[in-house]
Amino acid sequence: MSIERELNKRSGSKCELCGAEENLKVYQVLPTQKGGLDESILACSTCIDQIENPDNVDLNHWRCLNDSMWNENVAVQVVAWRMLSRMRAAGWPQELLDMMYLDEDTLAWAQATGEGEDDENKIIHRDSNGVILEHGDSVVLIKDLKVKGSSMVAKQGTAVRNIRLDHENAEYIEGKVDGQQIVIITQYVKKI
Repeated sequence: MSIERELNKRSGSKCELCGAEENLKVYQVLPTQKGGLDESILACSTCIDQIENPDNVDLNHWRCLNDSMWNENVAVQVVAWRMLSRMRAAGWPQELLDMMYLDEDTLAWAQATGEGEDDENKIIHRDSNGVILEHGDSVVLIKDLKVKGSSMVAKQGTAVRNIRLDHENAEYIEGKVDGQQIVIITQYVKKI
């Protein structure tokens, strides 16, 4: 059975965040380990747009988190925590965050994108031009790179899709080149 069908069944064909019944899509909660049902939610286009574009956040739309933060599905809890953390300066989201409990692994997943950290503590990954890199972005190599521990050379101009960020070091990202997962230094990539 497809993930979309499973999510429709799990959610009763409603957005797992706000309860909307139209324009529903599968939203994969990053960073993923295995992908699939446990790392996805069914969300409406309004919620997805506001998750992906912080400038579009409408505080009143997210009052729905008062209910959805208690959802039994971990991926829904993670998105609820991230959105409440993003909006916590408004007051009421901080109150909901204070009530919310996430086990250690779930909290680590929720914090993996840097949401909820103070801006001065947040690790920001930038490409060679200073453009901010996000988890899942695509980049192109601007220089031939020798891969340590291998005879492989990642050639200039190679596109690396669906990158992962190192949340401890702003200079490192991970991605697949020729089917091999490698660590790449951000000064040698350009966002595409």
